[in-house]
Amino acid sequence: MVSLTTPQCDFGRSAPDFVLPGVDGKPHSLAGCRGPAGLLVMFICNHCPYVKAVLPRILRDCRELAGLGIGSVAIMSNDPTDYPEDSFDHMRQLAAEMNLPFPYLLDESQAVARAYGAVCTPDFFGFDAKLGLQYRGRLDASGKSPAPDNARRELFEAMRQVAQTGLGPREQTPGIGCSIKWREAR
Repeated sequence: MVSLTTPQCDFGRSAPDFVLPGVDGKPHSLAGCRGPAGLLVMFICNHCPYVKAVLPRILRDCRELAGLGIGSVAIMSNDPTDYPEDSFDHMRQLAAEMNLPFPYLLDESQAVARAYGAVCTPDFFGFDAKLGLQYRGRLDASGKSPAPDNARRELFEAMRQVAQTGLGPREQTPGIGCSIKWREAR
C-alpha cells in the first residue's frame, strides 16, 4: 500500500463532466449530483484503511452538507483486479450496509479520476455553485485511524464556507490516503 498526499487546491478550476453508473443501477452526471450551493466529489473505495477509518464521518458530513445545499457524490476508480473488495458488487453491498446518502459511482475506465487529477482514496474536491474548485484538502486529522471525536471538521467547515460565501479557505491541509490502483497499460 502506497500512501500519498493530495496536491494544493487549484482554486476556480472547473469540475470535469462525467456520466457514470451508480450502484443503484442508474447513470449519474455531474449536473445531477450538484446542489444549489456546490458539490463535493469524493474518490473513495471499499478496501482502503484510510476510507474505512473516516467513512462514518464522511456520511455525517455529507448529510449535514445536503442541508446547506451542497450535493455529494463518491466515485470508485480503482482497478479491482488485485483488490476484489473494490468490485461493483462489493460497492453495492457497502452502499446498502452503510445507507450512503450520495450516489456511489464506478469509474471503470479511470478516465474521470484522471480528469480530476485524483491521486488517493479518499481524495476530496469541493466545488462552489458554479462548479469552480474551492477545496482540495483532508476531511479532518484522521489517518488510518479516526481522529479524536473533538477533531476539527476541516472539510465540513470549508464546504459550509463555500455554501455561504462561494469561496473556500485559503489555508488547506492536504489529504492523505492509499494510492489510486491504476490499471496497467494494455
